[in-house]
Amino acid sequence: MNWLTLVLAGLVEVAWSQSIKPTQNFTRPVPTLISLVLMAAAVWLLSQAMNTLPVGTAYAVFTGIGAVGAITLGIVLGGDPVSVGRMAALSLIVGGIVLARITT
Repeated sequence: MNWLTLVLAGLVEVAWSQSIKPTQNFTRPVPTLISLVLMAAAVWLLSQAMNTLPVGTAYAVFTGIGAVGAITLGIVLGGDPVSVGRMAALSLIVGGIVLARITT
């Protein structure tokens, strides 16, 4: 259950990362509120996962999921560039997450 909570925290972090730009530097009240709620939810879920997972592992997986999700959405939805280097970096992050899971 703790790993499921951690994955959910990472997915909420991805949503949070995508919610920041629409705030327009936190000048728009509704998008800002949504962003803050997502941020708080992500951190709360992370803290719940850390009750039973090692802190370093949980945080590394959390930020890894966030990074992979943000980069992937940037490519798919935002037209961010795709390169061999970016794909290699994503592969290394995913590999690190899998390795953390199977060795914890």
